[in-house]
Amino acid sequence: MRRDLCDGIGIARLLNATLVMPKFEVAAYWNESSGFADVFDVDYFIQQMTGFVRVAKELPPEFASKEPFPVDSSKRKGQFDYLESVLPSLLEHQYISFTPAMSQRRDRYPEYAKAAFCQGCYSALHLTKSLEKKASELLLAIPKPFLALHLRFEPDMVAYSQCEYTGLSPSSMEAIKAARGDKKPWTGDLAKIWRRRGKCPLTPKETAFILKALRIPTNTHIYLAAGDGIMEIEGLTSVYTNVVTKSALLSGEDFGNMHGNTKAALDYYVSINSDAYMATYFGNMDKMVAAMRAFKGLHKTLFLSRRAFSELTYMGFRGKRLARALWEAHRDDFVMGRGSALPDCFCEFKL
Repeated sequence: MRRDLCDGIGIARLLNATLVMPKFEVAAYWNESSGFADVFDVDYFIQQMTGFVRVAKELPPEFASKEPFPVDSSKRKGQFDYLESVLPSLLEHQYISFTPAMSQRRDRYPEYAKAAFCQGCYSALHLTKSLEKKASELLLAIPKPFLALHLRFEPDMVAYSQCEYTGLSPSSMEAIKAARGDKKPWTGDLAKIWRRRGKCPLTPKETAFILKALRIPTNTHIYLAAGDGIMEIEGLTSVYTNVVTKSALLSGEDFGNMHGNTKAALDYYVSINSDAYMATYFGNMDKMVAAMRAFKGLHKTLFLSRRAFSELTYMGFRGKRLARALWEAHRDDFVMGRGSALPDCFCEFKL
């Protein structure tokens, strides 16, 4: 949601359009409904965007009862020209809703659109005062120094990957089966190719093995930036015993009253302020966290290589030999303390 909002700001400036305060479509993710104002400080956002993009809290009366003309660019890849493809619809209908293209060359935006994108994404999006207070309390409660670990091994994540796993508990296998529905996993040679390409999420046990291979001490304080649905978590906590979660650090009442996206906002806040950040996946949150950490000059950010782990285990590497090979695979990124997590970010030069 944050990524699409950042893109929306840049595109609104590109089209010289007024941005109406967005509504989050979160039901598909969290089975709830909450809005921009539940997460971000609306007045601060509007004030910070002054001179960059016109922002309206609500639709003007002449559009309030109308449905926007939908423009879906989400499946478009490569170089996508919004001026050619979206501006005509905006001029014709005056009021549109759109989903940004999956892959964009934001570095090719005109300078004025880049400036709006950077201002919106890195300066204007502040959590609400109450949520930021809660996030600060959570950050303060975590023993220092600490590593924020974004671990993805939920049933829906595994089901989406179409990967098969052996050695999981019956309850995990049942949860994955339920999440799959009609989506069948790859089998035979296709399953091997898929796994060797690094498409399969790392299990907590595999994650712990890689952390040890990277010589991360087992008494390291780790904040688990994840939901409560992680399967096989004992594979990590049996090796790294100082793992904490937001549900354990926040009071039951506070935690119970929070929406799914506000919980995710807490993970984001802690992750961009952690001493180090590691992720087992390269998803939207990981990209946003890595970009913000790079923008802030916090370069101890690393993505664990699923592909390297899969390739090496496929080649028969085990035990100490596997650990040495994994260290070699991650060494340059790990020693530099930033690795592939550092994006080609033009924003640090624009503000």
